[in-house]
Amino acid sequence: MKKLFTVIGALSLLTLSGCSNTPSNSDSEYQGQTLKVFNWGEYIEPSVISDFEDEFGVTVVYETFLSNEAMYTKVQTGETYDVLVPSDYMIERMVQEDMLQELDLSKIPNIENLADGVKNLPYDPDNTYSVPYFWGSVGIVYNKNNVDINDLENEGWAIFQDTDYAGRIYMYDSERDSFMIAFKSLGYSMNTSNESEIQEAYDWLIQINDTMSPAYVTDEVIDAMSSGQKDLAVVYSGDAVTILMENEDMAYYCPTEGTNLWSDAMVIPKNAENPDLAHEFINFILGYDASYANSEYAGYASSNAEVLEELSAGEFEGNDAYIPRSGYDKDEVFVYNKELTAKLSELWVKVKAH
Repeated sequence: MKKLFTVIGALSLLTLSGCSNTPSNSDSEYQGQTLKVFNWGEYIEPSVISDFEDEFGVTVVYETFLSNEAMYTKVQTGETYDVLVPSDYMIERMVQEDMLQELDLSKIPNIENLADGVKNLPYDPDNTYSVPYFWGSVGIVYNKNNVDINDLENEGWAIFQDTDYAGRIYMYDSERDSFMIAFKSLGYSMNTSNESEIQEAYDWLIQINDTMSPAYVTDEVIDAMSSGQKDLAVVYSGDAVTILMENEDMAYYCPTEGTNLWSDAMVIPKNAENPDLAHEFINFILGYDASYANSEYAGYASSNAEVLEELSAGEFEGNDAYIPRSGYDKDEVFVYNKELTAKLSELWVKVKAH
């Protein structure tokens, strides 16, 4: 779940085209057609776009978004795209609201390449509407020289309440992620709608705000932790991969209380103008070459099993953040709940203003 990438551009969307102005494959049945893709920023290796254009003789119009909600709003207002890459809970919402087409899996043979960790996911267990692109977890990046691993193992997420580390922590500026941490630390499901459990989680986060002098960050945590500015941070696994490669003093830890196991997946909206070419693109992305290039470029775990294995033993060997923990019964996938989302958003504003 790539978060708020300001490198691509602030609140505006950037449109990218492939490197070749004239599609080169004159034998393709799609010759001269256009594919519109809407994806997270810094989530695709640029040559993958031009390779697809060359192979199919087409033009790709590639736009990026900064959040699931921004993507949803633009699609809801009538903007047409052929392929979107939302996160799990947003896919669930869009299915409920009849915004997505069912996929023709016979046109996506590379779906057989999926890694075990992204098979049978609860928001779309049969891949009726989506095929995973990247996946990962949320964990803790810590400075091995300044943080006692015993503290992490004994306290888990509660280390962010340990006043020995006051003033030395980054919290992720997101109600969804921060309440997940609180719920997990308290032993609750991150999808709970129980009022008393929500109140306990709110109080848990208030304690951090009042006693730990946290810095609330998003994508800037990558550079900050790479340069060792603080000792503990809540980080998405793919960003943690980059931090660990940049700074050998940093390590990655997933608490035993559980965490968010997330995935971003490719879907075709109901109003797509070129669904056949969209299926070709999804299949292309799942192939070995594109999957390898994308995962190596972004640092996020590939949905392709062979690529995942090769990169974990090669480029990212020894990098504990690359392969997400899977099969752990305390890890969860977010479920879309409109009322809970609104409630946590309201409470998060109060936490930071306390």
